[in-house]
Amino acid sequence: MAPASAKYFLQNELLRFLYFHESQSCAELSIRTRKSIPVVTRILNELIEEGYVEANGYAPSTGGRRALNYSVNKDKGFIMSVAMDQLFTKMVLMNLANEPVSVAETIVLDLHQAKDALYQLVEAIKRHIEKSGVVKSKIIGVGIGMPGFVNVEEGVNHTFFDQDMPVSHRAFLGKEIGLPVYIDNDSSLTAFSEWMFGPAKNHPNALIVNLGWGTGLGMILDGRLYRGDTGYAGEFSHIPLSDNGVLCECGKRGCLETETSLLIMAQKAVDDIRAGKASGLPLQDVKYMSDVIIESANKGDQYSIGLLSHVGSMLGRGIAILIHIMNPGLIVISGRGAKARRILKAPIQQALNQYCIPSLVSNTEIIFSEKGEQAGLTGALALVMEHAKVYKQITKTTHTEEEVA
Repeated sequence: MAPASAKYFLQNELLRFLYFHESQSCAELSIRTRKSIPVVTRILNELIEEGYVEANGYAPSTGGRRALNYSVNKDKGFIMSVAMDQLFTKMVLMNLANEPVSVAETIVLDLHQAKDALYQLVEAIKRHIEKSGVVKSKIIGVGIGMPGFVNVEEGVNHTFFDQDMPVSHRAFLGKEIGLPVYIDNDSSLTAFSEWMFGPAKNHPNALIVNLGWGTGLGMILDGRLYRGDTGYAGEFSHIPLSDNGVLCECGKRGCLETETSLLIMAQKAVDDIRAGKASGLPLQDVKYMSDVIIESANKGDQYSIGLLSHVGSMLGRGIAILIHIMNPGLIVISGRGAKARRILKAPIQQALNQYCIPSLVSNTEIIFSEKGEQAGLTGALALVMEHAKVYKQITKTTHTEEEVA
C-alpha cells in the first residue's frame, strides 16, 4: 500500500528543504511548509527513525529555549551528476551534501560530430556507476545539464542528438540507464547552482553569465529562475552586438558569441600560432587551447592577455545591455571562463563605464564565481533534488492524511 499522498508529499518536501537550506529547526520547517509544529515534528521523528534525517545540534540562543536543528542524512542517497558542453562531458556521483563519492571523470564527446552522442553518453554513465561501487538502488536519479535549446517539459534537446527518436531524449536516457533522469539547459543549471549554493544565494534579482564555448545566461527574477514562455530565455550568446561579419553556429551574423566564445578565441590562437603570430604559446588541439590561453595570460603573456581582454570588452558591452534592461542587484560570471577573472575584470568594467548609465550600474555588483565549471555539476545534482522523490520507502502509516494536511 502506498503512503498517504499528503504525508508522502510532506516527507519529500521536508527533505528538499533540508537539502537546499541545510540545517533547519522544526519551527523554520513549519513556516516553510505551512504545517503545524506538531505535524512537522511527527514527520521529522519518523524520518529520523528511517535514517533520512539527522538531528545535528542546537541553534544559537535567541533568549529562550534553544531549538534543535535537523539536516538530511547525506549518505541516505546518491545522485549521478553530469555536466555537458559541446566538446566535453563531466560526471561524478555525489551524496546529499554535494560531496563526491566517485572519482570525477571527463570524457571527450563532441556533440557537433558524434551522431551517436546520446548512446555514448548512456554507456559512459553506466560505466561510471559500475566503477563507483555504489549500489544502483541507492541512486536517486541522474541530473544532466546540456547545451542547446532544452525543453524541460518535453524532455527534448532541440539542438543536439537524434531528433527523430520515437521517445523523448529524457525517456530514452532513463530507460537505458535504468534510473530517473532529469535534463535541463547547462546555463540554467549553472544559474540554479550559483543561486542555491553560490554568491547569488538570497539575491531576488541576479543574472548568472555562463562563459564557455558559448555565452549563456541564467536569470533569477523576483526570487525565481526565469525561463520565459517556452523555456528558452537567456540566449545571451545570440544578441546582435558584433559587426565582425562572422557566421554564428545559429546561422546568423552579428551574434555576441562570435566575440566572446572561448572556442572561437581558441581557434584564433591556433590559427595565429600556425601563421607565426603567436610563437610564445604552445600549439594544442583547439579543445584544450582556451585553458592554455587563460594559464598563459595569468602568467603575463601579452598575446593571451590581448585575446581575453577583447572577450572581456565585448562581454562588458553585452552586460551593459542586461543592466539597462533588467536592473539586477548582482551579476555572477561563472563557467569555464571564470578562471580568467584577473584578466577579464578590467575590460568588463571599462565597457560598463563607457556604455552604462552611472545610476544604473552603481546598483549592480559584478563578481566572478569560485565554483566556475563545478557549478554545472552542482546544478545537475540540485535539478534531481528539485524534482525527484527522495523518500521512496513504503512504510506503515499510523497517521491519517487528514492529520498531516
